[in-house]
This record gives sequence, structure tokens and C-alpha cells, in this order.
Amino acid sequence: MADLQINSESVFNFEQCLKCSVCTVYCPVSAVNPAYPGPKQAGPDGERYRLKSPVFFDENLKKCLNCKRCEVSCPQNVKVGDIIQKARMKYSTHKPGLRDRMLASTDFVGTMANRFAPIVNIMLAMKLTKTVMHGTIGVDKHRQFPAYSAQRFETWFKRHAQAEQSQYSKQVSYFHGCYVNYNFPKLGQDLVKIMNAVGYGVQLLDKEKCCGVAKIANGLYDQAKKHGKINIDSIRKAKEAGRVTLTTSSTCCFTIRDEYEHILELPQEDVRESVNLATRFLFQLLDEGKIKLAFRSDYKKHVAYHSACHMERMGWVVYSTELLKLIPGVQLTMLDSQCCGISGTYGFKRENYEVSQTIGAPLFAQIKALAPDCVSTDCETCKWQIEMSTGVPVENPISIIADALDVELTKQLNAN
Repeated sequence: MADLQINSESVFNFEQCLKCSVCTVYCPVSAVNPAYPGPKQAGPDGERYRLKSPVFFDENLKKCLNCKRCEVSCPQNVKVGDIIQKARMKYSTHKPGLRDRMLASTDFVGTMANRFAPIVNIMLAMKLTKTVMHGTIGVDKHRQFPAYSAQRFETWFKRHAQAEQSQYSKQVSYFHGCYVNYNFPKLGQDLVKIMNAVGYGVQLLDKEKCCGVAKIANGLYDQAKKHGKINIDSIRKAKEAGRVTLTTSSTCCFTIRDEYEHILELPQEDVRESVNLATRFLFQLLDEGKIKLAFRSDYKKHVAYHSACHMERMGWVVYSTELLKLIPGVQLTMLDSQCCGISGTYGFKRENYEVSQTIGAPLFAQIKALAPDCVSTDCETCKWQIEMSTGVPVENPISIIADALDVELTKQLNAN
């Protein structure tokens, strides 16, 4: 009985499943791919059989996006997505191939690509390169890769911002993540701009590795756990120094706060609440009257907001959207709650590309019909998917706030 309790993943509450199938109704994969068993069957139902014998494990569970929409919809708070992910970890016989390792090795690939960014960006955009990757390692030829920056965010920060941060009496730490560091340093620069304007200095963590979400998705669990431990130790040091740790990525934030404990079994209870999304942190400060924001009178933009799946799982969409509503020149339209289909590295894979695009099709159609100046979302891979599939630029809420901010007036308001 004791062994059964350990293997049952009862911490995920699968015994509480009512078999109502609401999770399957809200599952974006079940709607377009009949080969996927669906979250109820793959999760709670399948777990009951897997407890009897691993032979009942179905490799089709790899078709799960890990979007967590099943968990958002579940009336019994069953951690359906976690059950599926843990089953893949325990029973899957699939070994990560070259493609999986490349897609998951964001720090290594990013570091190499930054050194030769102009050449790498040209090569990745070439039809010949895409065709070769499609036929050899299985990265779909239709997928557009995000451009790499010639200068990492960490390099920019140390050269242009770090020395100034000590002048602020209040401090935060920043988990920038791979996207900011290797692809789009401007987002990190925008956060520094905002935090400095409201009287906060920004510090980098002592050590930072990829949050691990790509490694988890591609079966590199030991590496994900090793890097997760490094991140937790650094976040713990920041907390001991009196600093909360901010992220600008909803997926990085969700992974550290929830996946580390539930999936990688990394103890982080003591630091979980010190990890916060930047928009949530700013909203909380505003709501408590601790800071003030002033915006430019000449800033005008029609913004359509896309609710990233992990933002919905955390329940934090309201923080980003309420901040955007504070900008006088922003006309905000909420897009329907729909998965965009990319799910990190999932949509890069040849066998998943068509499903990925089919899942996102209703969202793409809505954006094209609306024709906003830009789409806003807190997830970088949603950005890649939407920009590629609609041609509409996508910005993180932090970048929109930074562009609209009247920096000098905001500094004056927060100096009093």
C-alpha cells in the first residue's frame, strides 16, 4: 500500500476526478488531433491503469502541449497536466534526439549564436537551411526562428546599467531568461528603465540558467533539475539580501514557481512567493500607493492582448491588462482566450507543426480581422507564433509601458 501511494501521484489529486470531461472540452489538442487521448484519459484515467502496469503508458502523451488549460477548467483542482508530464517522465521510452537537445539547450545555442548573430540570422532565414533541417533533424521548414542579438542582455547590463543601480535604496533582482539574454535585450532594458523611474535598482541574480521548461518538454529532466537548483539557490540568496526576483516571462515565472516543485521535485517553498512577474509586482506597488506612473500625452496605440496559457494558469492576466489600461493613449482589446499552439519548442517540430498552426488558427483570424497596431502578451514564444502567423508585431506589456512612460515626470512623482 505504501508503494502504491508513492506511485499514485496523489499530490496531484487524480482521485478527485469526477470524469466530467470538461478538461477535454477545453483541451486545444483534443479539438484538432484525434490521435491524442485527451487530458482526462491521458491523465487521471490513464494513471489508474499505469499504477497497475507501465504497459498501459501511451507514447501519444507527448502530444500534450502542457498548456495547463485542463487544470484551469477542472472544477476539482486536479493537476491533470502534471499527471501527464510525470507519466512521460516515468514511463516514456523515447530518448531525446539531436533536435530535442538542440531545442532544449538554450544557453549553449544562444551563447554560440550571439557571437555570430548576423550570419546565424541570415542562415536560419534561408530556405535551403530550413529544408535541410526539416529533412534531417525534424525542425519544420515553415517555422521562423527568432533573431539573435549581437550583444547579450547581461553584457549590456554590466556595461551600461549595473554601476547606476547601487544609488537606489530599494532593490529587486531580475531573472531575465534566455529570450531576453540572447534574442531581445530590449525587454530587459525596458524593465530597468521602468524600475529605475519608480525608484528601484535592478540586480542580476548571482547565477542564472535557463528556467528549464524546454528541457522538461524535451525529456532532459536531469539537466532541468540541475539548472533549476542553481536558479533556486540564486533566488534564495536574493531573498536573503531583501530582494524579490522579477521575471518578464510568464512561462519562466510559472516554471520556477510551480514546475520546479510539482515536476522536478525541487524544494522551493521558502522562495516561491519571492518570485513575481514584473507586471504583477508593479500593479501591487501601484495598488498599495507605493509608486506612481506618468505617461506621455503623445503616445497612441491600439493594443490587442493575448492571454498566454501559463498566465491563465497563474490567474495573473489582470495585472498586465490593468496596467495597460492605465496608459491614456492605449486602446485595449482583449482577444478571446485561446492557445496560440506553439507551446515553446512543440511547434518547431515537424510532426507537430500542422497541429500547432491549426490550434492557433482561430486566434490568428481574430487578430487579422481586428488589425491592431500590435498584440501584447507576456510569453515570448506566443510572440514568435503570432508574429509569424499574422504579420502583426507583438510586444510584452513591459515594453509598451516603457515606451509610453514619461520617465522624468515619473521620477519626480516617486522622489517625493
